Amino acid sequence: MVEDSNENLHLIINTDAYPIHDFESKIRKDLIAQISLELEEKGCARIPNFIRNELIQEMVDEAKNLHDQAFWPTEKQNPYASPRDESFNAEHPRNFYTLRTNGFIASDLLPENSPLNRMYELDILTRFVREALRTGKPLYRYADPIARNPYSVMEPGQDFPWHFDGNEFSISVLVQKAEKGGIFEYVPNIRGPGEENYENVKEVLNGDRTRVVSLDLEPGDLQIFKGRYSMHRVSRIGGSRSRYIGIPSYTHDPYRMNRPHHSMTYYGRSTALHEQRELISVDGLTD
Repeated sequence: MVEDSNENLHLIINTDAYPIHDFESKIRKDLIAQISLELEEKGCARIPNFIRNELIQEMVDEAKNLHDQAFWPTEKQNPYASPRDESFNAEHPRNFYTLRTNGFIASDLLPENSPLNRMYELDILTRFVREALRTGKPLYRYADPIARNPYSVMEPGQDFPWHFDGNEFSISVLVQKAEKGGIFEYVPNIRGPGEENYENVKEVLNGDRTRVVSLDLEPGDLQIFKGRYSMHRVSRIGGSRSRYIGIPSYTHDPYRMNRPHHSMTYYGRSTALHEQRELISVDGLTD
């Protein structure tokens, strides 16, 4: 069975190599099985050359046009983007603060016909990600109007320190690669619902690389990642070129959003909806 409800799918995704719209395709079934295995074993999966080059170039142009509207942090943050908590000692991960130097182009700054939006709004892509995750639950696009599908921006000399995401799942699409550095590093499934595992988190923050996995993405690669459970960072970049990556996000809760402090930390602003989110705890984890 082939579903063709998403117009221009072939202009966005490399459907010749990845026929995600053909539900009976052996290629599709094998790809989902492969991704599911990688997510289970590594907490992360990569599909090379998934997004067409033409759309990637549109994203490059969009990110460059919006570059000056990115929010750049001025204060240090911990891996949870949460306020300092004096009930924990100074050596605790909750009080491990470093300066994040990368910026974010918020989702609500993207124009209506944004190439990143066109990809994110594909129902077929959402279904594909849901099937690959194999959680047995519905999957929704992130409700957060600011953080649902932003661009992360890094300029030469900048990095993105160890952190967790506020949503369960993200798909990342590298748009423009840095000339040097910009390697994605993560620690698979270092925490889980109701289990912070602070001791192991602390070891990584203090330099232990025993469990660290590195991934060198290329433009057009699709990365599916459990960013709420796997602590991750991006290494410092060099050269003269900025690094851009699109980060469409998904969750099992159709109303889930970042907490206000998390939103302020990453985007410099929050909304009344974020204030409502402050009162809700979904999985018992700090975010």
